[in-house]
Amino acid sequence: QVQVVESGGGLVQPGGSLRLSCTVSISTFRSYPMTWYRRALGQSRDLVARIAMSGDTAYADSVKGRFTISRDNAKKIVYLQMNSLKPEDTAVYYCAAQISTGTYWGQGTQVTVSS
Repeated sequence: QVQVVESGGGLVQPGGSLRLSCTVSISTFRSYPMTWYRRALGQSRDLVARIAMSGDTAYADSVKGRFTISRDNAKKIVYLQMNSLKPEDTAVYYCAAQISTGTYWGQGTQVTVSS
């Protein structure tokens, strides 16, 4: 069974930084793209950033230049470094592993940006 576990969320002031981590329990981690999504209260779940198996990345316009997605294939972890955080970044952040048998989601980690 595939397990996806996010961590690293919390409360941060505007302008601050957080790094989210997502651990995925599959031996073929390096073969698949990984994606971070977020859902703000009362809104739909939106794509934040994606990293391909090649390392190519893509970002939502709202986070370009502030967020960086990366992966450590040896540790089977995908990271989301979030800098210059804004109140509108407040959301539950989810990691998704899109593998051959389907898409697997973590439970989410809350990020709150507030003074």
